[in-house]
Amino acid sequence: MLGQVNPVAFNLFGIAVYWYAVIIVSGIVLAVWLSSREAVRVGLKEDDVIDFMLWGLPSAIIGARLYYVIFQWQDYVDNPIEIILTRNGGLAIYGGLIGGGLALFFFTRHRFISTWTFLDIAAPSVILAQAIGRWGNFMNHEAYGPATTRGFLEGLHLPKFIIDNMNIDGTYHQPTFLYESIWNVLGFIVLLLLRRKKNFLKEGEVVLSYVIWYSFGRFFIEGMRTDSLYAFGSIRVSQLFSLVLFFGAIIILIIRRRNSSVKFYDREKGTVKKAD
Repeated sequence: MLGQVNPVAFNLFGIAVYWYAVIIVSGIVLAVWLSSREAVRVGLKEDDVIDFMLWGLPSAIIGARLYYVIFQWQDYVDNPIEIILTRNGGLAIYGGLIGGGLALFFFTRHRFISTWTFLDIAAPSVILAQAIGRWGNFMNHEAYGPATTRGFLEGLHLPKFIIDNMNIDGTYHQPTFLYESIWNVLGFIVLLLLRRKKNFLKEGEVVLSYVIWYSFGRFFIEGMRTDSLYAFGSIRVSQLFSLVLFFGAIIILIIRRRNSSVKFYDREKGTVKKAD
């Protein structure tokens, strides 16, 4: 359709390389760079972050795929070979966070690094990468909301290329990808501001703040999407998971805040300690 963005960035040896992949990889590279810089500030090494990616990235991709397949099993039960064909779509961010989180737990235990500190290092970078990644959904013409009018989109003062790309099969839709991207950028800024305040957050509270912020926004934005995964009939999986994460993170934060043995997150080089 005239005015819509071509999801294919370029062709390499006859294979189409999609903007989705280019944008996702760009977000990951930026996240690794930012996390590496923060790691050095707290007394770790850049290599700790880079080495983790050898564990975390494959685990995140597998987790993202399995999460999607589990809740869309009816699409794969008769043709299971489709499970490994990720070029056809089907990755879920919550599954990626679960897979990457499990890999991080075992990696930090293997390296004798505080899991909470490593999570605090990664959290702002991860939410920024998520903000960037949502533009991959935009390029793929997916992760959009209910039908709306062009007048409504113009009233949001959006650039023309976004408005045109929200015309899906002749109908304009809410740009929920953009809502989440903006929410995540705001979360990135909030986390940086919180992390910079000395003796304000205890170890683990940067990542818990990330979970609270992201899950709160995702709950409402997910409710607008037209491509949600469902469980138990009409319950949106990501909304249910968001509620669990939101309240779970608050409870853990309260418990850790009351625990006097949990140290404050310290960004001064060479002072990282193992959490109690």
